[in-house]
Amino acid sequence: MSTTTDRPAADGTTTPGPTAARPTDRPRRGVLPALRFAVLLLGAVLALVPFYYMIIGALQKERDTSVRGLLPLPDNLTLENFAGVNQSIDLARSLLNSLIMTAGVVGCTLVFGLLVGYALAVLSFRGQGLVFALVLLVQAIPFQLLMIPLYVMVVRYFNLADNYLGMILPFAVNSVAVLIFRQYFLQIPRDIFDAARIDGASEVRILRSVAVPLVRPAILTAMLVTFIGPWNEFLWPFLVTKDATMQPLAVSLANFSQANSTFQDNPMGAVLAGACVLAIPAVVLFLLFQRHFTSANLGSAIKG
Repeated sequence: MSTTTDRPAADGTTTPGPTAARPTDRPRRGVLPALRFAVLLLGAVLALVPFYYMIIGALQKERDTSVRGLLPLPDNLTLENFAGVNQSIDLARSLLNSLIMTAGVVGCTLVFGLLVGYALAVLSFRGQGLVFALVLLVQAIPFQLLMIPLYVMVVRYFNLADNYLGMILPFAVNSVAVLIFRQYFLQIPRDIFDAARIDGASEVRILRSVAVPLVRPAILTAMLVTFIGPWNEFLWPFLVTKDATMQPLAVSLANFSQANSTFQDNPMGAVLAGACVLAIPAVVLFLLFQRHFTSANLGSAIKG
């Protein structure tokens, strides 16, 4: 083990010499990353266990709820549950209904969210603060409190029962998406918009050609957040659709008869099979777009 020595300087003073590195520093620095990795790995495993159980339960011929059932034998795996669900509820039609409803909600959310978010962040008009306060207020009101007046309005006044428009309208404006777009637009330097106005561009042209390309991460994030809601929505479509051919997959799975002979041996397996079909599009969408959820270089559009 080396010790510190003092070296004499030219003016007679002494300067401390090099000290030996502490041998315990490196092991301590190596323990913390390993512990952090172990904790993150454990959290990831716990988060994936429900998905794994859903897939295994959907593939089991005979349901096994014991711990041993998490590792089923090959002879107990089958695709009959998926085929049975398809025969009972017309899986393709239900998926199409869910897709139409979700696409309509996502499209309306992006259009109205971009317009409102741009207006609140970039434009100046009387009552701007009040509009923003109303957007925040909408987030504080649960959707269940508005369900009865919305049902009366959509079904009785507008006569939109068993109609795609009736399922889409209550979710056409998403306050969360408005706040996401507003925050992203606030990060864009104002000089970009001023330069476009000097060149004679209208506000719609600025939004379409200048602002939207700079907030692509926000658009992708809003798409994913909005997609999950209507795709998994059950209560509102259940209220406004009584025709089985118009019901989305979440409602069809809740309404199919477990007394069907196809599901007598393993009714829960059929439910889990339908849940797998319902979860696959959301998982695929996240895997496709998750690498794009990074902040854009908003300042790169200004020279100098």
